[in-house]
Amino acid sequence: MHVVVVGAGEVGTAIAKNLESSHDVVVIDQDPDVVEELTYSLDVLAVEGDGTEIRTLKEANAAEASLVIACTDDDEVNLVICGAARTLSDAFTIARVRRRTLLETWEGSQGAFGVDFMVCTDLLTAQAIFRISGLPAAQDVDMFAGGLVRMAEFEVEPNSSIAKQTVSEADRYDSLTFAGLFRDNEMTVARGDTEILPGDRVVVIGSPDSVRGFANDVVTVCDENRDEVVIVGASEIGYQAAREFEEHGYKPRLIEQDHVRAREVAEALPNTLVMESDATDIEFLDREHVDEADIVIAALGSDEKNLLVSLLARRLGVDRTVAVIENLEYAELFETVGVDVAINPREETAEEIVRFTRSNRAEKVAMLEHDRAEVIEIEVGPDSALTGNAIMDSMDRLPEGVVIGAISRGGSLITPRGSTVLRPGDHVVMFVDADVLDEVLEAV
Repeated sequence: MHVVVVGAGEVGTAIAKNLESSHDVVVIDQDPDVVEELTYSLDVLAVEGDGTEIRTLKEANAAEASLVIACTDDDEVNLVICGAARTLSDAFTIARVRRRTLLETWEGSQGAFGVDFMVCTDLLTAQAIFRISGLPAAQDVDMFAGGLVRMAEFEVEPNSSIAKQTVSEADRYDSLTFAGLFRDNEMTVARGDTEILPGDRVVVIGSPDSVRGFANDVVTVCDENRDEVVIVGASEIGYQAAREFEEHGYKPRLIEQDHVRAREVAEALPNTLVMESDATDIEFLDREHVDEADIVIAALGSDEKNLLVSLLARRLGVDRTVAVIENLEYAELFETVGVDVAINPREETAEEIVRFTRSNRAEKVAMLEHDRAEVIEIEVGPDSALTGNAIMDSMDRLPEGVVIGAISRGGSLITPRGSTVLRPGDHVVMFVDADVLDEVLEAV
C-alpha cells in the first residue's frame, strides 16, 4: 500500500517507523534537516516541501496513494492537506486535530473538509487518562471486542501477592491470560515458568472483572472507591479529562490559575468544582485537602510544571499521579522520579492512526512500551493459519513472540486454552512482539 504521511514530528515519524517494513511510505516535511534525518534513519522516501501544495503532493506520488495522513501540528493545515489530496486521488484521508470542536463539526457531516477519518489528539488523551485512572497501578488500559475484553499493563509492587511467583503460580483468575512482561529494557512473552519480579510491568488480557481482580492483587493497598479526582490545569486536555469523568458519573475538582479560563470551564462543566489558584501553592493544596485525592492528573501546558505538580502531590500523600508529557523523551524520567503514569498525546494519536494501516486485518491496536509490543484484535477468516485448529497446533504456524489472550465468539468471551479450536468469524485478541508483527498479520 502506498502511504503519504505529511508532517514528520513525533506522530508522523512514529507512523512512518511502524509502516516502513510493510508499506511504500513517503513522508513530507518542510524542515530540510528532518528530511535528511528521515532519509538515513528510516526506509521511507522523504520529500521536502509544503504538503498543502499540489506540486509537493505530486512529487510524493499522492495520486497513487491508498492512504494520506495529515499529522502536522496545525489543525487547519491538516484539513487543507486532506482536501488537496482529494483533488489528486480517491485515497483514504486521515486528519489529526487537537480541537474537539473541529471533530464535532466533522462528525455532523462526515466527509466534510475532504477528511475520511479525524483523530482528536486531546480527546484521545483524555479518554486514555480516564481508562488508566480506573485501575490501581495500571500503566496502560484498553478495551477490545466491543468492551468484552480488557487489556491492561501493571507495575508489580514489592509486597504484591504475585511478586516472585511464576506465571503458573499467579494464574488463579477466571477469564484472564498473562500475555507478557517488561523488565528494564527487555520484553518477555509470558510462559508458565516465567517469574514475576517486583518492578516488572505485566500485561494481562481478559474480562473486565478479572482484570480488576488482578489489579487489586497487584497493589498492596487498593481502595475500590476511587472517586476523589483532582485535575490540575484547564488546558484542552485537562478540560476534556474533566468532561470525560463527568460523563461517567464523577464529580472531579479542577485547579486553574487563569481567571478567564477558570470561569469559562466552570460554566461548561456543571459537575466539576473549578478552583482558581496556583497548583504549586502548598498552603492552597493543604487547605483544599488535595492530599485526600485518590488521583491527581497534571495537565498543564508545560512538562516541567506537570512534573512539579506530580511530585508535590506525592509529597502530600496522594496515592496516584498521572502527568501529560509532550516530550516523549521525558517519559522514563517522569516515571523514575515518582510519577505513576506519563501519557504522551502524540503516542495516543499515532496508535489510533496506525490501526487504519493494517489493511483491515487488525480491527483494534494498542501499542505498549513505546511500540515494543502490540495488542491487536483480528477477525479470523477461513484462510487464516488459526482457523480449524487447536491453539496449541496453530501456534506452531506463527513466529515466537505471540500470545492469544482472549476470544470473542458471538458476543461471548472465551478464555483461550491449548485445546480451544478457533472458527471463522471469531475475534481474537493477541499480544505480539513488534519485531514479528508483520509476519503475524500475514499469517492470520
